[in-house]
Amino acid sequence: MVKPRKAAKPKEEALELSSTKQLPEGALCFACSDDGRYLSIGHSQGVWVWCASSLNFDAEWLNDTLEVTSIQMIHMAEAAYLLGTIDDMGVARIFAYHSKSIHLLSVVNAMDDINRKQVCSTFELSQGGHYGAATITCNGNVWLEVHHLPSENWLKELEKAVTSMQESKSSRDMDVKWSPLPAATKIKLPKIRGSTSEGLHEVHVTDFKTHCLSIDEDARRHWLGADAESKHTSESARCTQHFLLPCGQFLVDSKALTEWSVAICVWWTGSLNLLHYSLQKTPTHRSDHEPMPDMVWPNAKEILCSAVSRCTRYVALGLEDALVCVWDRQTGSPLSVVLMSATDSPLFRMQFVDLFPVSDDEVHLSVVCKSGAIHTVTTGRGTPPRTVLLAERPKTSGDLPTIVTSVPFLQNMFLVVQRNGKIFLQDVVSKTTVCFLKPPKTNVIASSCIPVYDLNTRQQMLFIRGDSSYKTATEILFFRFGEWDIFKPYIDLPADSVKQDTFSFVTLEESCNLYLQQRALSAEERSKAITQTWEQLQETVTTETERS
Repeated sequence: MVKPRKAAKPKEEALELSSTKQLPEGALCFACSDDGRYLSIGHSQGVWVWCASSLNFDAEWLNDTLEVTSIQMIHMAEAAYLLGTIDDMGVARIFAYHSKSIHLLSVVNAMDDINRKQVCSTFELSQGGHYGAATITCNGNVWLEVHHLPSENWLKELEKAVTSMQESKSSRDMDVKWSPLPAATKIKLPKIRGSTSEGLHEVHVTDFKTHCLSIDEDARRHWLGADAESKHTSESARCTQHFLLPCGQFLVDSKALTEWSVAICVWWTGSLNLLHYSLQKTPTHRSDHEPMPDMVWPNAKEILCSAVSRCTRYVALGLEDALVCVWDRQTGSPLSVVLMSATDSPLFRMQFVDLFPVSDDEVHLSVVCKSGAIHTVTTGRGTPPRTVLLAERPKTSGDLPTIVTSVPFLQNMFLVVQRNGKIFLQDVVSKTTVCFLKPPKTNVIASSCIPVYDLNTRQQMLFIRGDSSYKTATEILFFRFGEWDIFKPYIDLPADSVKQDTFSFVTLEESCNLYLQQRALSAEERSKAITQTWEQLQETVTTETERS
């Protein structure tokens, strides 16, 4: 008897990436501008800027003594952009791209004293280029420097520089003196005990805030061990920060400033608290002054990872014991606390994602565990949370994901890059692989364990670094999603026409009105949720009683 053949598994489509001209020697990083017009490239001899649509060379800034390892490009004005970079020596710099020229505006942590070498490990520019935040280490100490950038002065000076270059017919800055960075706000680990606690009353810190910070310090001491007093190295005291737009307690007086960052939230390795600092205060010149947080959000477990929604209203925290807490800045309280099923592996990375149809009442997250398992979380006020296992723990180390990110211009789509170099797009709703992206036969994905890539939302393109398989050269591989029929069912409207989850309010009255409106609309759902919670609690009590 002939056994019937099993139905063949449908072959997943593989689309080929395109290769472009060769990258400069030692290209280590690149990033698209936030408006999608340009591609900035950091390499072993400086910085390049390309046009993102045509991939034509536009400008360069060269210095053969440094190697740029990190780069970011922010749209500052109509025809001006800021570039934030870090080099291999840990020096952060701010450049401007304007009128097809790149200008060095400032060195953030100039190393004037060899005995006090300040090393920058992370540097981030805020939306619009009004602020910059740098994590600095020096002689075993670590702190976060927040700079209010003199953007308006720089714009005026750029216009003068362009005029001077045109008149002198030179490609270099001619005697341009750029406005220096003002005094930075230095944020360190808050210390509650000893002499530091004496200054708490000076900034009107509430007893609740002091209590939370004391618990946080105890937790960090336990995390660091017995020698916590002296163990303040960069390895043990890393910080993560997010710039925040106006919302909740941090508001602005003018609607023209609603796109400016007004606060920054920070958490430190081993801590339980999310700390908020206002950016609207004038930095003090006192060297011994350490600003206290304006607001503290306590959590039950240690924070492992975090993410902020596009409008910055929601802040998600991945905690120990597979807990996810989503805070609502509008109300100043948790929107939801979700217990994940991934109790066997710590949470590692998370991101807010847009799932369709868009709802104002729900937020969606992707959560990656250290094991490589990928989950999605959907939650909202008054509604029970839903978690879905998108990808199980990989069986081999080569299948571990190194990139898991949503594709903003494709509905319900994730881009995944694995350690073995495989690239594919996954439908989050159906949990199916839509297609694979493969490099040309003459290329391989460079550094697939830490791939260099960027998604250009406006141009609907993927850029990823590739190595030539037959010569020692590095190229940019790119993929235009709009050219393929397979993505047409997923392609969303242009970014500007998508309903934005913007919740910025000018006055406290507007904020309170929205909060009361949301409470009224969700009353029935909250009542059902409370009833379900009590029923679950009664079932748990009954089960535990029977066991005992």
